[in-house]
Amino acid sequence: MEKEYIVEARTGINIKVNEGELIEIIDLAGQQVVDFFALNQINPKEFLSAGVTIDCNESLKVTVGDRLYTNHYKKMFTIIDDDVKEHDLLHPCCRTEMYDFFYKTGENHPSCLSNINESLLETFDIRKEEITPFNIFMYTKILPDGKISVEPPKSKAGDKIVLRAEMDALLAVAACSVSESDCNGGRCTPVKIVIKKPVNERII
Repeated sequence: MEKEYIVEARTGINIKVNEGELIEIIDLAGQQVVDFFALNQINPKEFLSAGVTIDCNESLKVTVGDRLYTNHYKKMFTIIDDDVKEHDLLHPCCRTEMYDFFYKTGENHPSCLSNINESLLETFDIRKEEITPFNIFMYTKILPDGKISVEPPKSKAGDKIVLRAEMDALLAVAACSVSESDCNGGRCTPVKIVIKKPVNERII
């Protein structure tokens, strides 16, 4: 049995997944970044950590076969399939202050931090001041002098990444709200998430 969810442009959603389930994140229109965050269902103080993921993989980039880790250095997800192979672990969620800093557009602007926090509050009494998610499809070019450049994503319509859950988790996912830069190719669009049972699991 599959469950499908649409994350509308500039919104967020929470989804419970169980260990072993497959999570497909699909870019419907192309060049849309997905801010992907998660908490341990049993212990919400354990959460997906971009910094620990960089540390454990000894790399700023991840793709098929790599794992995403929690702040407790435990495996949370494994990347099973990846059409794009270009994602970001460096940038925090966009937020009101970020929009003001770069674009002077912060007032009433949708943001991934707000959307993810609202989705977390639907299940846990938790609100985070800052989140650095796994920014799926986001293309951050790292230049030789150490500077970074946010480029248009390489994802095309229908491209996907597939993760396997390595623990019971609550996903908190946002379709990125930035239209002021190349982050989402200059526009914001919906994405699809499909949750699938493990292939070897018998369905009765």
